Amino acid sequence: MTMTSIIIPTYNGLELLRTCVEAIRAYTETPYEIIVIDNASKDGTDTYCRTNNLTFISLPENRGFPVACNMGMQLASGDELLLLNNDVVVSQGWLRNLKAALYSAPEVGIAGPVTNYASGQQQVKTAYSDIPGFHAEARQANLQDPSKWIETRRLVGLCFLFKRELMDTVGLLDERYSPGHYEDDDYCFRARLRGYRLLIAGDCLVHHEGSASFKEVYSSALKELVERNRRIFIDKWHMDPAQFF
Repeated sequence: MTMTSIIIPTYNGLELLRTCVEAIRAYTETPYEIIVIDNASKDGTDTYCRTNNLTFISLPENRGFPVACNMGMQLASGDELLLLNNDVVVSQGWLRNLKAALYSAPEVGIAGPVTNYASGQQQVKTAYSDIPGFHAEARQANLQDPSKWIETRRLVGLCFLFKRELMDTVGLLDERYSPGHYEDDDYCFRARLRGYRLLIAGDCLVHHEGSASFKEVYSSALKELVERNRRIFIDKWHMDPAQFF
């Protein structure tokens, strides 16, 4: 059975991280390791990681999402790697179903879930209003069902599972997008250029709080940051990433 390296970048999000890790430990049935990359948090994240036996790197300054992910990817020992936002909560069957989609064909390179909060095709309507309600809804939503898999041209980096073979072929995230936004679109495009397919696993529902770290740090300049990184993508690839939504 393959092993998954779950890489969680975090910044001053201890309560989110705790909820995220507890859900992984409660609802993951296949072998995994957790790697936390802490972007210089001041809220006791390092102590939490130590006392909970988590592998972690504590950076001396906030280097942003792509840099943190790249550090985790280089440290990872898994057969597949999963980039996970600290504000995501998983539920039963989540990783089993994502892995089933990822390994459904040799040319599938990346798989992602559906969620209550995301841009593009991965956002679905949900009925729950709290985390217990989410888990109740996920019990039905996460019944394994390949008919719910959808091929797509982009996946959001909030919960982003890919084969080690893909990383060996495509490389790391482009750190020009730091502190974050569009590095996931860039990675998906690079994967597709190498002939890989992307799948949305509609039988994997996760909860996403939504841009928690960015709201904390970059709230006043978030629109400017998103636009700056959209320009970086356009200048690099000579196309607008909006066409992939």
